[in-house]
Amino acid sequence: MTQEPKKKTPIWRKTLLWGMPIGGIAIAFAAGIIFWGGFNTAMEATNTKQFCISCHEMRDYVFEEYKGTIHDVNRSGVGAVCSDCHVPKDWTHKIIRKIQASKELYGKVMGTISTPEKFDAKRIELAMHEWERMKKTDSRECRNCHNFESMMPEFQRPRARQQHLNAMETGQTCIDCHKGIAHKNIRDRATDEYLEALEAPNPKFARTIPQAYRDSLARVEAKEAQAAEAKKAEDQAKQDAVQAQIAAAVEAAREEERAKASGESTDAKPAAGGSVASNVDWNSVPSSALTLFYPGQASFEFVQNGKQHGGARPLTKGGDQCSTCHAAELETIGNKIVAGGGGKNGELEPTPIPGKRGVINATVQAAHDEQNVYFRLSWNDTPHSPAPFVDGGKMDPENQIKVAMMITGTGIEMGEQVGCWATCHADNTYMPFDPGAEAIAANPETAERLHAQGSVTKYLSVTRSDIEIKGRGDKPQGGWDKLIAAEEIQQYLKDGTFMDLMRVYADGSATNGYLLERRVVNDGEIQAEATLSAGIWTVVFARPLNSGAEGDVPLEPGKTYTVGFAIHDDFTAARFHHVTLNTSLALDDANANINVVKQ
Repeated sequence: MTQEPKKKTPIWRKTLLWGMPIGGIAIAFAAGIIFWGGFNTAMEATNTKQFCISCHEMRDYVFEEYKGTIHDVNRSGVGAVCSDCHVPKDWTHKIIRKIQASKELYGKVMGTISTPEKFDAKRIELAMHEWERMKKTDSRECRNCHNFESMMPEFQRPRARQQHLNAMETGQTCIDCHKGIAHKNIRDRATDEYLEALEAPNPKFARTIPQAYRDSLARVEAKEAQAAEAKKAEDQAKQDAVQAQIAAAVEAAREEERAKASGESTDAKPAAGGSVASNVDWNSVPSSALTLFYPGQASFEFVQNGKQHGGARPLTKGGDQCSTCHAAELETIGNKIVAGGGGKNGELEPTPIPGKRGVINATVQAAHDEQNVYFRLSWNDTPHSPAPFVDGGKMDPENQIKVAMMITGTGIEMGEQVGCWATCHADNTYMPFDPGAEAIAANPETAERLHAQGSVTKYLSVTRSDIEIKGRGDKPQGGWDKLIAAEEIQQYLKDGTFMDLMRVYADGSATNGYLLERRVVNDGEIQAEATLSAGIWTVVFARPLNSGAEGDVPLEPGKTYTVGFAIHDDFTAARFHHVTLNTSLALDDANANINVVKQ
């Protein structure tokens, strides 16, 4: 019997893996490619802007807020679409995010945000989900386009460069500060406790400062230092011209006095001054530029409240000074506030004075001998701009100008960071939470201790048992009526925890005192004069270096002090003044903003 040859098995039927023939594997592979391609194409389609705004909830609500923002329209011409911020790029996290997003289909079916009212009621919850997701991932989606390493200080404002530097060192992430940049900012709807926990730095996110960043920072600081030196030279030239004008005006006044003494008639009004600091050669004393800006209703509570002030965290947590962020932008800030704006919601000046200037550019010179310290301030006068909310337009008709100087004592909360701002509270006169005469009268004991007649003067926080910073539960900010015991306040005074205060008025009179639980005028020594000549105000005042008197901060060699200046110009009073940021002062130290030189 002849045996038939065994038929050969076709290659596509040969078993290759786990009993599966090659043909089956090929079919499965092809099906996988088709499935994968279709799945991936479908998933990518859900990442497009057209898909995201295909439902009216997104199109009519959040998309309307997004249009025109920096992520939609910017100088690079590259806009970020929804998925760039809300969908991770890598596959694993993308799938997880898509699964999470499937809940939105349920919300769509149930109509949980189908009307503007429903959406507005729900949006803080939705926003918090996104904030928390981005916080956990160190703002991964933000860093797809942005990163600290590429944010070179040379291309940032001083405020941004400092805050980014702080963020890298402490472990902050983008979403801590940049909420509401593509949609309506509803950060203020969250509780302070929630925000404090959410925005706390995470040490895991801390970064080593890149050398490129340090190099860029060094370059921009050198450039700014060079510009500052050039401006200082320019200011000095202007100051020399001003001093020449002043000297000419004083000499003319003296000629008039001599003419009057000899019997010659003159109708000119003699210029005042010349007796205070007569032993000081002001021509040999260097001058420093002072930029005093208009602060409006920006209080000590305001600068600490993150819902109102974007720099609250660097100030309260990072230890930054006000000047760290704002020194280079005072003119912009002052002009914005004085016109009725400022703050996150334009709330810093509800009662603007038309025509009032936003900044006063002044110069200050300081000298000392063995016994006394001498100061001379000069600035240009301004045309009168009547205050529309005061009869006659002049808040203080008796004083066209007033000059105040504060010297920060010891133990004052954030004293070295904010200077005299530590005394300015939200419940002072003309401030947003000014209690008013009726409320003050209803607290007769407190009113008597504060010598308050219709309004509350500036004070230091340590003299109150509680200061409301956040305005929780619609509580008024401040704490004017939360006075601590008189004995405790007296102890603060003995310990040097007060703000030394000197004031000079338009007629050359002056007061010396201090700020603690209220503004106190005592019998502290001070001499002063004020002169308006050739359109320039010059105010000179002197006091002992170390009087030993109550409320006087002793000025000693080797120490640096934080000081602040304020000018009430154009017959204004209360908060309608111009102020400096924290300014350093020292005796015979060229590194201080104000160098008090030996004569």
